[in-house]
Amino acid sequence: MSARLVLASASPRRLALLAQIGVTPDAVIATDIDETPLPKETPRAHALRLAVAKANAAEAPGAHVLGADTVVAVGRRILPKAETEAHARACLALLSGRGHRVYTGVALRTPAGTRARLVETRVRFKQLTHTEIDAYVACGEWRGKAGGYAAQGAAARFITSIMGSYSSIVGLPLYETACLLDGAP
Repeated sequence: MSARLVLASASPRRLALLAQIGVTPDAVIATDIDETPLPKETPRAHALRLAVAKANAAEAPGAHVLGADTVVAVGRRILPKAETEAHARACLALLSGRGHRVYTGVALRTPAGTRARLVETRVRFKQLTHTEIDAYVACGEWRGKAGGYAAQGAAARFITSIMGSYSSIVGLPLYETACLLDGAP
């Protein structure tokens, strides 16, 4: 791709994931959009809507803008990006011993329009003890993470299975992102 590429995210994880596939954005622009789910919005629709909104919110005339958003859900319930220890504990207690889904939307805005993809990954956690939850909350890596955990960190020890894209759980589905970038005009 010869056009200027802007990443509409301040996430260091997304930058690192892009580097894995040999992509270095020309600029990073953190977007500030309202991430509140709409009434009756499904987790799938929410993730895709936010990815498109982030790509469209970045001020970068003429550039290709990549936006993404990751949502953790149990059924139709969207888990928050944990900001407090109470949020983290509630998320971990809900995820303990059960499966959940991680939806990551990725969108590429070009002068020709915006194209987007959604990736769904199923994740299962082991039954967590109070000691494990306490230790994980104490480590602090849950801050700002969808569902209150980071699969690429200490929470990896809780994951018994993944069906789908690991990179999507971390924050950017690399295959789908590469396809969007490769197909960009």
